[in-house]
Amino acid sequence: MEQLSHLGGDKIARYTKAIEINPKDADAYFNRGDAKYELEDYEGAIVDYSKAIEINPHVEGAYYFRSFAKIKLGDYEGAIDDCSKAIEINPHVADYYYNRGLTKDKLGDYEGAIVDYNKAIEIDPHYSSAYNNRGFANMELSDRRNACIDLKKAASLGNRVSAQWLRGADADWCRNMS
Repeated sequence: MEQLSHLGGDKIARYTKAIEINPKDADAYFNRGDAKYELEDYEGAIVDYSKAIEINPHVEGAYYFRSFAKIKLGDYEGAIDDCSKAIEINPHVADYYYNRGLTKDKLGDYEGAIVDYNKAIEIDPHYSSAYNNRGFANMELSDRRNACIDLKKAASLGNRVSAQWLRGADADWCRNMS
């Protein structure tokens, strides 16, 4: 961890210097936000991602990565808002929908999560984690048939979580479903 801390500190110092030279450099704020996130300084990361957005509100990645920091701090609604803004800027990135779905999942909004996982899968039909999470969200909604279909699909795409679950005793009903 000390090695990571040292490297992260070097990155922060480098981006801080770039910001001193050009305080309107959205990329420098974005990159410093990433460095702070790596060091688990989530509040500091949010400040820098927010500054990058203030300078250039079309930096979709700043919204997306800020959502991760907000999740770490328990601000799920804020994370959903950030993912939604990233989607508004660029609706063709499966990860934006997936992360918003994950966050809705954490809030118990399984139906909303499934809508987002569906969109992620529409964009990337090989997104095994989206199938996996959609399967478990369907299970929460007592839709065992669709849960089983999704978990089998995720496993066929190499998702280890689904594959492990399917091998477990709790999955007898699914393994026997045609």
